[in-house]
Amino acid sequence: MEKNNLTAVMRHFRLQGTVQTVAAMGEGLINDTFKATTIEAEAPDYVLQRINHHVFQDVELLQRNIEIVTRHIRKKLQQQGETDIERKVLRFVPADNGKTWWRDESTGYWRVSVFIPRSHTRNEVTPDNAYQAGAAFGHFEQMLVDVEHSLGETIPDFHNMELRMTQLKDAVLTDNAGRLGEVSKELDLISRHAEEMCHAEQLYREGKLPKRICHCDTKVNNMLFDEDGNVLCVIDLDTVMPSFVFSDYGDFLRTAANTVAEDSPEVEKVQFRHDIFEAFTRGYLKHAHQFLTPQEISMLPFAVALFPMMQAVRFLTDYLNGDTYYKTQYPAHNLVRTRNQLQLFRRIAENKERITSFIENFEK
Repeated sequence: MEKNNLTAVMRHFRLQGTVQTVAAMGEGLINDTFKATTIEAEAPDYVLQRINHHVFQDVELLQRNIEIVTRHIRKKLQQQGETDIERKVLRFVPADNGKTWWRDESTGYWRVSVFIPRSHTRNEVTPDNAYQAGAAFGHFEQMLVDVEHSLGETIPDFHNMELRMTQLKDAVLTDNAGRLGEVSKELDLISRHAEEMCHAEQLYREGKLPKRICHCDTKVNNMLFDEDGNVLCVIDLDTVMPSFVFSDYGDFLRTAANTVAEDSPEVEKVQFRHDIFEAFTRGYLKHAHQFLTPQEISMLPFAVALFPMMQAVRFLTDYLNGDTYYKTQYPAHNLVRTRNQLQLFRRIAENKERITSFIENFEK
């Protein structure tokens, strides 16, 4: 979009100062993000985002969730005597309509947050920042254990394994792209583990497993760091919603503890990084052990295996459907992704005893 159009959008928000420049920011795959710089030295800069309402179809619910979460975290930080609150939690700016979002008839839905100064994100995963990520997301969940208001699902059934298995079965039955004959080995592996991978949903129905407020997109680059490399706060709150804690624990390790990228065709190089697993687990349980039930803790090894399997199911479903959901760069891209994730699942299964022992022997 042209700068004039972006500046016009920002006029609908109750800003301090005068916007001087608006430039693209970050590499997000879902929303379009821009940094707006103001002229006045005393005025903050801002982050302008166009919300992808094709992914997040209920923008009202999305922003309500975020407002509840950020307000609750701000309150907790105040109670803890935090002196740098404005850099420890996001703050969204009201629009002319009194809401934290505004709709432009031609360009869609927009929101504005205050830019947190002297902050940066990181992409590389190391044992050090894996530990920091675990601590940050564990603390994030801990602060929201007693949130006063209920949140809705911004993406319904996002991490529902039973639904993902049903979608795969439907894709097998229809075989829209005529690819079923290529994937018999993959389907065999998935079918052999299907029942155990759906265990969480069964326990939830029996009242034995709770849902909590989770981030549901736990990546190193979804945290802001300060000048000294310390975590300031968790960002990208669009997927914050009720889920099993496995969503935050298992999904981080799915990407961070794989020795290769999730779409690498070099499947033989897929290994499970124990240094990342142990560092993240130490950070996570530092806070999470204070509120997790024994059932949840005992199922953390299950979570480590669940998310590579779930992602493999999703990639394979899309492959059989003709690549209608994930962007692909070549015809077999989703099949390569599927095999990569299934190999990670195998590596985790081979190390199940070591993973389980580390969690069981964690010293609080």
